[in-house]
Amino acid sequence: MINEEKVILMTKMASYEGHEGKKDISITHYFRGDYIGFQVLKSVIAATISFLAVFAVYVLYHFEDFMQDIYKMDLLKFGKSVIILYLCVVGAYGVISYVVFASRYNKARKSLRHYYDNLKKLANMYDK
Repeated sequence: MINEEKVILMTKMASYEGHEGKKDISITHYFRGDYIGFQVLKSVIAATISFLAVFAVYVLYHFEDFMQDIYKMDLLKFGKSVIILYLCVVGAYGVISYVVFASRYNKARKSLRHYYDNLKKLANMYDK
């Protein structure tokens, strides 16, 4: 005779394995610090590329003004302000990505722990 409780539990587990389980398992293959560090590093690289692209568009848009004022402006002050802006943008993006990926890692661990609890429950059902 078919045990409905087993079927429902196995269906939930199969659904989890097919969708979120793949991501959660790949996330938890890393240590917490390694996963978060790698993701933050990728985010910082992406933020750097984005900042350079936006800065290049800004310079090209105001190219005529830069060319007219190039000898009048203090290039050291301009460079410092650009670097400070870059560090602020990348720092904020790094902190935000740290928080996001830390919570994502914790959520994956919690979901996987729940999955393993269901596996134990299913094993106990088969033992009975």
